[in-house]
Amino acid sequence: MSSKKILFLVGDYVEDLEIMVPFQALAAVGYEVHAACPDKKPGEVVRTAIHDFEGDQTYSEKRGHNFALNADFATVKTDDYVALVLPGGRAPEYLRLNERVLAIVREFDAAKKPIAAICHGPQILAAAGVLKGRVSMAYPAVQPEVVAAGSTWSAVSPGADNSVIDKNLITAPAWPAHPAWIRDILKVLGAKIEI
Repeated sequence: MSSKKILFLVGDYVEDLEIMVPFQALAAVGYEVHAACPDKKPGEVVRTAIHDFEGDQTYSEKRGHNFALNADFATVKTDDYVALVLPGGRAPEYLRLNERVLAIVREFDAAKKPIAAICHGPQILAAAGVLKGRVSMAYPAVQPEVVAAGSTWSAVSPGADNSVIDKNLITAPAWPAHPAWIRDILKVLGAKIEI
């Protein structure tokens, strides 16, 4: 077992920046990063969606890139990983219906391993039942789900660029929060970066 592996759970139309940026950033600082998707194998791809904030009443959505998977969801063992990352986008709305996805989240939480979720990723946390009594945040439109799941809502900054830590849980509202969210992930992991 490597003590440096991080698992991302993704699906088609995961938010482009919320998979690409943290996946590459965590790999850049030395973690072995795996991305897995239910019903897909390593080497297959998930399509991404680009969500932007262009002054409309909600975010806009455009087709993003293809993102290559490098892990087999069917054989994921949570003992092999030090952390779990749940990017946002459209994927969480259906990933939360997969019982194995929810079991993986519960296993990470029971082991008190870091779980990082951003944007719509907390929909999976809510469905897994791990938010009760916790402080968290998400994309503002997900606030009713997060609160209904028993979480105390942490205010989202006007620029949606903040993150919150509650023990092993690290949540953020959207990709503008990447600097804070990734820094908080590394803090909870106990990573030391020398420049």
